[in-house]
Amino acid sequence: MSAPSGNSIPSAPPPSYEETVGVNVNFPHPYPVPGPGQKPDGKGMNPPPYMEPPAPVNNPVTVQTVYVQQPVVFYDRPLQMCCPSCNQMIVTRLSYEAGALAWLSCGGLCLLGCIWGCCLLPFCIDALKDVDHTCPNCNTLLGSYKR
Repeated sequence: MSAPSGNSIPSAPPPSYEETVGVNVNFPHPYPVPGPGQKPDGKGMNPPPYMEPPAPVNNPVTVQTVYVQQPVVFYDRPLQMCCPSCNQMIVTRLSYEAGALAWLSCGGLCLLGCIWGCCLLPFCIDALKDVDHTCPNCNTLLGSYKR
């Protein structure tokens, strides 16, 4: 058997890459594409249309500074801090008051038999009393330390 020869049907040109793959077939190209009578070297092609950049939007930016003050923990020692009332850097002044620990100690000593005045010793010891911190400038109570 031999291959047919003679009259052959002329074939259509092969499809382009974009047509074969199906990419950007119906979408405009981002760059100029040569037409049927133009050379691909760029001569005779129209330049892409000039697109004006969008106008910058001048939105005013407001900056707000927020100072976050850490909570102050008061103990039985003077504390250096900024007074929130008078805004001065101070060292707190301490004052002692009888609190729950002093009264419980007094009651415990009474139960042990110390009723002839020894039960009043907790009211004389500062280590058993509550501590109040005040500002020496404006006398504002800043905080307390409860035992």
